[in-house]
Amino acid sequence: MATDRLTQLQDCLDQLALQFYASLRYLSTHHPASSFSTPQIQNSQNPTSQSTTQADSTQPPYGSTDNNVTSSSAAAAPPNILDIAPEQRPDTPRTFAAAQQELAHDLILKVKQIEELVGTLPGLERNEEVQRERLKELEQELKMVEEDRRGAVGEREEWLGRLEGVISRVGR
Repeated sequence: MATDRLTQLQDCLDQLALQFYASLRYLSTHHPASSFSTPQIQNSQNPTSQSTTQADSTQPPYGSTDNNVTSSSAAAAPPNILDIAPEQRPDTPRTFAAAQQELAHDLILKVKQIEELVGTLPGLERNEEVQRERLKELEQELKMVEEDRRGAVGEREEWLGRLEGVISRVGR
C-alpha cells in the first residue's frame, strides 16, 4: 500500500522511538553486573567527618533489608546468576559488546532513513518566492490540462452523436 512521505516519516519516527526503547531495555537488563562502592568523602577542614565516614562504612549498603548483614559479607555473597530470570541475565562481555554494536548500527540506519525522507520533502531548499512561482506554473499547467480535457470531452460527445446517428440509421 503506497503512503505519502509524511506518513512514512511518522512511521519511521515511531520505529525509531521503539528501537530506542528496546535498546535501552536490552542494555539495562543484559549489562554485566558490577558492584558499586560507597564514595568516601574527605573533608580536611572537619576532623569529625572522618569518624563519621568510618562509622558509615560498617553500615549495610543502601537498599539492604537485612540489618544483620555487614557490607563485607554482602560483597562476598553475590546473587546466584541462575536465580535471575533468563531475560534479565547478563550477557558475556563479548556478546554484550556485539549487541551494543548491532543496536547502534540499527539506530544509525533508521536515522539515515529518516534524513532521506526529510530530504525528499518539498520546500526545504526553496524560499517562499520560488514556491509561489512554482505554484503559478502549476496553475498554468492545470489550466492547459483542463482545456485539453474539455476538448477531449467535446470530441467524445461529437463522436457519440455520430455513433448514435449511425446506429439509428442501421436500425431503420
